[in-house]
Amino acid sequence: MLEVKTRLRRWGNSLGIVVPLGKTAESNLNEGDEVTALIVKEKSRNVLRETFGTMKFKKSVEEMMKESDKELYNE
Repeated sequence: MLEVKTRLRRWGNSLGIVVPLGKTAESNLNEGDEVTALIVKEKSRNVLRETFGTMKFKKSVEEMMKESDKELYNE
């Protein structure tokens, strides 16, 4: 996983990011590799809520925790 702090830059009619070559070498990334970027605005107040806050689950958190405890501790 690679984490880079950079700014959006205008490229024609689009915006893009630049990843420094030194960082790509550390992660063994090469030109043409397909990557996925998770973009988080720096001045965001609650990143987790913005990212995951809209997800709805069928079970409550308590039920999921009990299930995971059962699996982890064979209870």
